[in-house]
Amino acid sequence: MEPIQEFFDKYGQLLAQGTVESLVMTGVATLLAYAIGLVAGAVLVVTAPGGLRENRVVYGALGWVVNVVRSVPFIILLVAIIPFTRLIAGTSLGIAGGIVPLTVTAAPFVARVVEQSLAEVSTGLTEAAQSFGANNLQIIRKVLLRESVPSLIRGATLTFITLFGFAAMAGAVGAGGLGDIAIRYGYQRYQSDVMLAAVVLCVVIVQVVQALGDFAARKLDHRA
Repeated sequence: MEPIQEFFDKYGQLLAQGTVESLVMTGVATLLAYAIGLVAGAVLVVTAPGGLRENRVVYGALGWVVNVVRSVPFIILLVAIIPFTRLIAGTSLGIAGGIVPLTVTAAPFVARVVEQSLAEVSTGLTEAAQSFGANNLQIIRKVLLRESVPSLIRGATLTFITLFGFAAMAGAVGAGGLGDIAIRYGYQRYQSDVMLAAVVLCVVIVQVVQALGDFAARKLDHRA
């Protein structure tokens, strides 16, 4: 037990700080990405062929932008938008410097997740709402989004876990967090125990988030 106690005495605070930094980066980026992606996904569904307000120009243009950003590997996007990151966050390093590229890379992914979730809602419910005189905004809010809550929660869980992995990658280039610790201590200083601890923490966090997301989705699924 003494070697374990010595390890935590030496690196416990460092690992705790890295965990908090990774969670903050991932959590904030997930919220921002969902704020953007929810709107974009709803627009894609509404303007799609056969949608509530079909508009092929808007659907095609927005879909093209979403697909282009999703096609860029994160590590390339991370470096390519450094000027934009500095413009928005004032720095390309640390937590603030990691949130911007994480949000940019996640928002298009969220848009497609939201689009798929809303598209799965039965057309019968939409038609019923229209027959009662609901306008398009009411249908989106009270039918499409409400019926898609379990699927949206699962999408948010998937987004968080994906971004958590990306946050570790961002840590390798100065964003901080567990990725930075794993690289600086585990790899560059050949301290395999620190590397192992960082990996274990990542696995535990992902498992907890996945379990919480599944639980929330089941609880809010009125069809169950």
